[in-house]
Order: sequence, then structure tokens, then C-alpha cells
Amino acid sequence: MFYRIVRWIVAGGSCAAYRATITGRERLPLTGGYVLAPSHRSMMDIPLVAWVTPRRLRYMGKSSLFKIPVLSWFFRVLGGFPVERDGTDRKALRESIQMLQDGDILLVYPEGTRQSGPKIQPLQPGAAYLALRAGVPIVPVGIAGSEEILRTRASHIPRFAPVVMAIGEPIVTPARGKGVVPREQVDAITAQLHDTLQELLNEAYEIRDGANGS
Repeated sequence: MFYRIVRWIVAGGSCAAYRATITGRERLPLTGGYVLAPSHRSMMDIPLVAWVTPRRLRYMGKSSLFKIPVLSWFFRVLGGFPVERDGTDRKALRESIQMLQDGDILLVYPEGTRQSGPKIQPLQPGAAYLALRAGVPIVPVGIAGSEEILRTRASHIPRFAPVVMAIGEPIVTPARGKGVVPREQVDAITAQLHDTLQELLNEAYEIRDGANGS
């Protein structure tokens, strides 16, 4: 209940303020777990992407944020869970796989940290690996406009520029047996995700720029 209330206020309010357009919503799986993999250009991507589905999102957060009692409670209620940023947190990895297998949506930014510009940067293998281990699809999302909405280089004043989120077809991962996930499968899915994200980001920019020009 708390998640739904906060989602309506924060995510819904953000999308209204930035006149967000969402395409491809019908491509989202209605049930079952999947990795939601958006492009990443702004901290505002977090509340914006929460509006693409009414289902609760799960996401990783820096462990230091969960050491503050009030913040820890807030993030956990909103679907967050702690992870060490040095890449050695096997507990968070196991929890992520279990969440996906239990039918949750796991939000993963495959570019890693925030990037800049209309070109998708080389992807981290985490999104593909988690999807392969859990046996779930990856749903890519291209987000255009979030980079400009907070401020520009010429001004520190927030801008209420429009945002477009283009949702792609789920990337279905191959069925696998027990044992280690083959590296070549991770690389292949990562390459497919990269190309699809670039297409979706291009599509999102075209829609946004067309709307601005009309």
C-alpha cells in the first residue's frame, strides 16, 4: 500500500511535470519476474521508470544508505535492498536471482552509472547474467530527455522538458540446465541488449523531438 501511494505521488507527479510519454507498455509481461533494463542519464530515471508499470519494482542500493534507520526503512518499503558496490556481494546476487524466480521485477541499469548523450555506452554484464541465471526475460527501455530536465550547462535552473520512454520487446533468455552460465551466452545477450537499447533510445528521441517540433 505504501509503495502504491508513494508511486502515485512521486512517479506520477514526476511524469506529469515532465510530460512523460510512454510507448510499448503492452510489451511488459503482466506476470512473472523479469529484469527491467533502462538507459540511464539522470537520477530522475528512478521515479520516471517506476511509472511504466503498477507492479512493484525491486532495485539495489548502496549499502551505506541502509545504515541510516529512516532511510533504510524507506528504501526497503519502496523495494530497495542493499548491495556492496565493490562487486563482491554474493548475498545480494543470490537475493536478486531469488527475487526474479519469485516473480519480482528487478530494475537494473545495464550501463552501470549515469551516462551522457544519445549513444548507449558499453554495458555491464550484470543484467544478462541475472536474467540467464534466473531464467527470465529482459525488458529494455530507452529514456530520452531525462538528461536535460534538471539543468543545462548554461543554467542551474530546473527545466520541465518532455521525456519519452520507449519500451521494447522482452529479450527472452535461452533455457539452461544446472551449472555455470556460459560466458558466451552472457556476452550474446549483452550485445543484443545493447543494440536494442540503442534502437529504443533513438526511437524515444525521435518521438520527443517530433513532439517538440510540432
